[in-house]
Amino acid sequence: MATAKSAKKSNTSKEELLEHYREMLLIRRFEEKAGQLYGMGLIGGFCHLYIGQEAVVVGLEAAAEEGDKRVTSYRDHGHMLACGMDPKGVMAELTGREGGYSKGKGGSMHMFSTEKHFYGGHGIVGAQVPIGAGLAFADKYLGNDRVTFTYFGDGAANQGQVAETYNMAELWDLPVIFVIENNQYAMGTSMKRATKSPSLWERGAAYGIEGEEVDGMDVLAVKAAGEKAIAHCRAGKGPYILEMKTYRYRGHSMSDPAKYRTREEVQKMRDEKDPIEHVRDLLIQGKHASEDDLKAVDKEIKQIVNDAADFARESPEPALDELWTDIYA
Repeated sequence: MATAKSAKKSNTSKEELLEHYREMLLIRRFEEKAGQLYGMGLIGGFCHLYIGQEAVVVGLEAAAEEGDKRVTSYRDHGHMLACGMDPKGVMAELTGREGGYSKGKGGSMHMFSTEKHFYGGHGIVGAQVPIGAGLAFADKYLGNDRVTFTYFGDGAANQGQVAETYNMAELWDLPVIFVIENNQYAMGTSMKRATKSPSLWERGAAYGIEGEEVDGMDVLAVKAAGEKAIAHCRAGKGPYILEMKTYRYRGHSMSDPAKYRTREEVQKMRDEKDPIEHVRDLLIQGKHASEDDLKAVDKEIKQIVNDAADFARESPEPALDELWTDIYA
């Protein structure tokens, strides 16, 4: 079995490294704040945090071009921030306020942006996979040279609709990149207990789909793999599978105590594989930034997140007549 590829040396510029650091830190701080607001009762319903997995979406967005599309599952806040959606609009939607991306009517799992080509986080496991193939079908039909990133988890990889979508995508040579965010646990079930095959990307071979396993905790490895996958799709060679070996530090959702794994396991990942600390080390060791420089970045990010939280608190709840808008009649 192929092993996860890591970027051993950085060929990226100081500016790119700093941008990766900044984007991942924004997601980390935003999600930490969302967790706080949830604990205060300001966010209701389900809330799935992306803490630990930041390198996946930041690396792939760094490889994407304007007009490329993305669709994902319910763990979607990081994807929205990485593609350039406004933190204020995302946070306001989490708190169910009028200033949110869905006017406060959708919450965590129901946000969209046609401007940023973000086609939603979807609460039904695996439901976004055929949607992603549909977006890619439209692009192929229009001949616009766009690519769609379709994100799903290791649990969703066992869904029948994923296999059906693989078949159609390869049959029609669709420009879709299937991104498996393998964070090792489908809700509270370890991949080892739920999945017989040790590798998920290799299932694509049954349909003739190429792919690879990538170190999803290394943003540079993710970007490099993303560029390869994008080139494959833009060349008209059909779909590509990227299995990102990553890890979430928090529970499946805010209501999950995560008793199915030890604290030592989580701490070991934090100490040895944290994606933000990895880039921080590259910046410091390469003399691209000083401790003070990075403290300034952290201060800037915290201000952006605090402003988003303040906006969310101050934005009014949607009016009752909003119940009758944006619906099919």
